[in-house]
Amino acid sequence: MRIRDHRADDEPEINLVPMIDVILVLIIFFVVTATFDGRNVLKLELPRASGEANEASQPLSILVNASGRYFVHDREVLRDDLESLKATIAEVAGNERDRQVLLRADARTPHQAVVTAYDALGQLGFRRILIATAPTPKASAGGGR
Repeated sequence: MRIRDHRADDEPEINLVPMIDVILVLIIFFVVTATFDGRNVLKLELPRASGEANEASQPLSILVNASGRYFVHDREVLRDDLESLKATIAEVAGNERDRQVLLRADARTPHQAVVTAYDALGQLGFRRILIATAPTPKASAGGGR
């Protein structure tokens, strides 16, 4: 009588389906969350200021890049005149004139572009306007070179 060893026939099996499911969920998560931050669309060099950061709840965001182009909540204003800017702000903001406005202008932006943005906001009735700045670098305590 021949005795067979059945243990040699049982090969271990690794089920890859749960691992593939987890990887797909992670890929979807990273793709979706990578689109949330609209601040990385434009490279701005903010002017420096020493002061406390003011946290506001969902302010209306207006960006002015170094060449003087306007962006209202990630919507580019096609022309850089006052009327086009006012029309885009009014369309995005609706009737919420008491809403805070966060004006983010590049430090190299022409002064006229910032004044035009202020003018458009003032004509539309916005009074709570904040200017985004970067914190000033702290001087080193070691005395430096």
